[in-house]
Amino acid sequence: MLEVLISGRHDDLPLISIQPPMSDVSNGTPVDEIDCSDMDACYETFDKDGDGKLNLDEFRLICKALFRNDKGHIYTLPEEKARHVFQVFDKNGDGFIDKDEFTFCWNHWIKVIVRPISAFLIVDVQNDFISGTLNISKCNAQHDGSEVVEPINRLLESIPFDCVFYSLDWHPSDHVSFIDNVHMRELHPSSPVSADKAQAYDTVVFAGPPPMKQRLWPRHCVQDTWGAELHKDLKVVEGAVKIYKGTNPEVDSYSVFWDNKKLTDTTLSTQLRMRNATDIYICGLAYDVCVGATIADALAIGYRAILIDDASRGVDLADIEKTKSTIINNSGVIVNSDEVLSMVEGRDRRPELGYKLAMELKNAMEDDGATPNTV
Repeated sequence: MLEVLISGRHDDLPLISIQPPMSDVSNGTPVDEIDCSDMDACYETFDKDGDGKLNLDEFRLICKALFRNDKGHIYTLPEEKARHVFQVFDKNGDGFIDKDEFTFCWNHWIKVIVRPISAFLIVDVQNDFISGTLNISKCNAQHDGSEVVEPINRLLESIPFDCVFYSLDWHPSDHVSFIDNVHMRELHPSSPVSADKAQAYDTVVFAGPPPMKQRLWPRHCVQDTWGAELHKDLKVVEGAVKIYKGTNPEVDSYSVFWDNKKLTDTTLSTQLRMRNATDIYICGLAYDVCVGATIADALAIGYRAILIDDASRGVDLADIEKTKSTIINNSGVIVNSDEVLSMVEGRDRRPELGYKLAMELKNAMEDDGATPNTV
């Protein structure tokens, strides 16, 4: 992800346009809608005092022009975060963004925000989670897993995603997470439940080494069974990539990126890097388990990550709320499916995602030894 941000691989994108606010906050004078069709024009438009550099107030105007939707609504980037972003691009810490610094801002921040490369990740829409052995409608939240199929199909048919992925739980029959396999491995003395008394959805501690907490589930998504197949009504698009997880019998794998011990990754990260993806739209089953773990990892890796709420269903209502909090607290975004098209097309630009991108650029520059000025 960071290689994409720093390498300038967006330089071949078409010229982009952003619109300044309809009034100049510096003097209240109305400003006609200006088409910033190239970097120089944009820079000159927002350099209100004509001194050849951008101060914080002028940068705030860029943010107001940038973070809006196609209905004219302007999203607010909080003052503290606006300062943080400004400091990322004010590399020499002189309180201004000069032309060279703005060139970096343009190529690696503005262009990505306006012309994102969007991946669509559909998580575990498999028979066992919908009507099979781990039917989530029988869990605490009582969600009907089949309800995700229609909005996902609609998204696949109407949204020009740059790439599409389907993940599948793909467990061997002796998998560590299955309740009926609990006697196959020694439990650690600290386990809150013994093997004889353990039931589905309990958490035990296996002896290891090292000791490992494991939530026990009904047997599900066993390799090459009906339960592991994608739901028959789910549209599978040509050219999509299937990612198989949970294949190691000794460790569970909620996230589509990693197993739960972070020992082995799937092919997803490599596939995303190959496609230069900047944004990941994630949905599916279950909201608070595999979907939640996947978007948490996407954000931790550095992607701009978006969860599609109405195309996801979960297991536990309290855990679903925890998942939402994790996303929001880490500069992710939660949307409904009818908001996705304008975001993918760069017409609805969220400040949370812009802030996330700026912080990843800051981290990448620090790793390369070019430390931006700190607040």
